[in-house]
Amino acid sequence: MASLKDMRVRIASTKATQKITKAMQMVAASRLRRAQNAAEAARPYAEKMDVVISNIATAAASSPGAPVLMAGTGKDQVHLLLVCTGERGLCGAFNSSIVRLARERALALMSQGKEVKFFCVGRKGFELLRRTFEKQIVENVELRSVRQLGFVNAEDIAKKVIARFEAGEFDVCSLFYSRFKSVVSQVPTAQQIIPLVVETQPANAGPATSYEYEPEEDEILTGLLPRNLAVQVFRALLENNASFYGAQMSAMDNATRNAGDMIRKQTQIYNRTRQAMITKELIEIISGAEAL
Repeated sequence: MASLKDMRVRIASTKATQKITKAMQMVAASRLRRAQNAAEAARPYAEKMDVVISNIATAAASSPGAPVLMAGTGKDQVHLLLVCTGERGLCGAFNSSIVRLARERALALMSQGKEVKFFCVGRKGFELLRRTFEKQIVENVELRSVRQLGFVNAEDIAKKVIARFEAGEFDVCSLFYSRFKSVVSQVPTAQQIIPLVVETQPANAGPATSYEYEPEEDEILTGLLPRNLAVQVFRALLENNASFYGAQMSAMDNATRNAGDMIRKQTQIYNRTRQAMITKELIEIISGAEAL
């Protein structure tokens, strides 16, 4: 049985841990609102960009000069998985759930005889994927030093992906991130970004609107597609940021509650042990007095 001194040290250590987790919970809560607003503000722009490009791409689909980012290489052999995770841990299953989705996709593709490569954004995803796919990781980008995410960060990542595509290093690129739904719910998401997936109009949507473009559709797409890729990456980074703080807030709240439960149990054990020792000493004193 542990001594009273060891018990006091254990209780003090648990209380110190509880203070840390409570502080981290409060910090995550204070940053969550700003991150959530940024993610929600980016959604309409990204979704509208998808609609605009889909309309133009539908008109240019049959054109022989369609940009390669939309038309693809004509092959489906080499897949690049762009996996976006956090830079830090202590956020529950946030990072591991994204990596799990990417790992499942990679194993499914490899079972079909495809070649898989990884482009990691975020230290945690790189560390988790390195255990299994170290030789298949072609690049890792860390954003730990970035205090506030900006479009320029996403644009740099998009340029690196496009440069690899133009060099013929892969045929298909899919983006993996966590979509923020609520503080307690973050949804791991996979989205194909190269080649562009054009959503077809439903049959009951009525006649499609006809547009005339100036300049030609192919020329517009040549400028819009790289920007759209950067927009989708930026949206993923913002969604990830909000999801991270939501997951961290929930994880630290659970850790604080668990620490409180441990402190109560340890305090009860300490008090019972102390009371038993005092009772034993009193019995020894009384027995000694009666013997005299």
